[in-house]
Amino acid sequence: MPGQQIEDLTSFVAKMGGDRALKVEENLGQGFVRLRVGEAERRQAAHDIRCSEDIVIEMLRNARDAQASHIFLATSKDGSTRTITMLDDGAGVPKELWESSVDARVTSKLETVHMDRWGVHGRGMALYSIKENVTECAVADSVMGGGTAIRVVSDTNRLGERSDQSTWPSAGRDDNGRLVIERGPHNILRTCCEFSLEERGVCEVFVGSPAEIVATMRARIHPSISSNELLFLDDLSALAVCERFRVASDARELMEVSMACGLEISERTAHRIIAGQIKPMRSVLARLTHTSSHKGKREVDLGTDRRGLRLSKEDSQEFLRMMERDFAYLADRYYLNLTSQPRIRVAGNRLSVYFEYEGED
Repeated sequence: MPGQQIEDLTSFVAKMGGDRALKVEENLGQGFVRLRVGEAERRQAAHDIRCSEDIVIEMLRNARDAQASHIFLATSKDGSTRTITMLDDGAGVPKELWESSVDARVTSKLETVHMDRWGVHGRGMALYSIKENVTECAVADSVMGGGTAIRVVSDTNRLGERSDQSTWPSAGRDDNGRLVIERGPHNILRTCCEFSLEERGVCEVFVGSPAEIVATMRARIHPSISSNELLFLDDLSALAVCERFRVASDARELMEVSMACGLEISERTAHRIIAGQIKPMRSVLARLTHTSSHKGKREVDLGTDRRGLRLSKEDSQEFLRMMERDFAYLADRYYLNLTSQPRIRVAGNRLSVYFEYEGED
């Protein structure tokens, strides 16, 4: 109501309607109001999550802050329905808090706020922001000290995402020799890659279809209890979330374990996993740093091989002599003297030449 004086909250309720008035804590006059905390949070949450990639990074940060060392992200799309299920081996959530853990300001990080490249984390708003923007957001399963499974379902007609969700990004080295993402669409895969590089050595991320993630957990995560203890285990839900897949004895049990954790696979798919027809996946970082050579005969590990382009010694020396001659133009104009021979550095798809010089004071 621009320009209209609102005399009191009662008249405001009458004019705006009871439903809209529930959003207001105080009428300040002249068209200004103070929103209730819940309404302010809802509006902030709607702004925080703009696409599927935002959902993924918030869930990854949550798992990291829960001290997870392994994070498994299963994602699939059916029409406009995007399903994201994330499992980790972090601290877990008490069962009585599964539902409220996705409410605003609910957090286990009372004394810690994590600042990273994506901003502040630890306000208790991540899952709430996701919930306010999707069709479904819920804790599928969790064990205190044994990890968590969270399932999110969204409508991509309402909450968009990059159109290309199948292309992996490529990595290279910057001028300081650090591994960086060089190119590729800003999709879910790239989000996982950027997070993996940022949290290298802290947590390991795996991403794939539900079937690929089940196969990966079954191959990589071993139960923390002994074989004798497993013999007397009647309920697999007593195990840590990610450990159950290894212990499942047959296809039906593997399917049931998967479904309980928010991973929808058929019994036929479970048979294929047990038979080894669906292979476990490498971590995001391992896939990112190992790329096939042009001849397809071997792999180059970008994690250890920093040379990229390989110049012969003769070509390098001749090129540097040319650079030194060309540097003389600047040296004459600005009274510079080279203190050593130029150096070449190759990183990813970048070739840099360095000149060390001294000039007149």
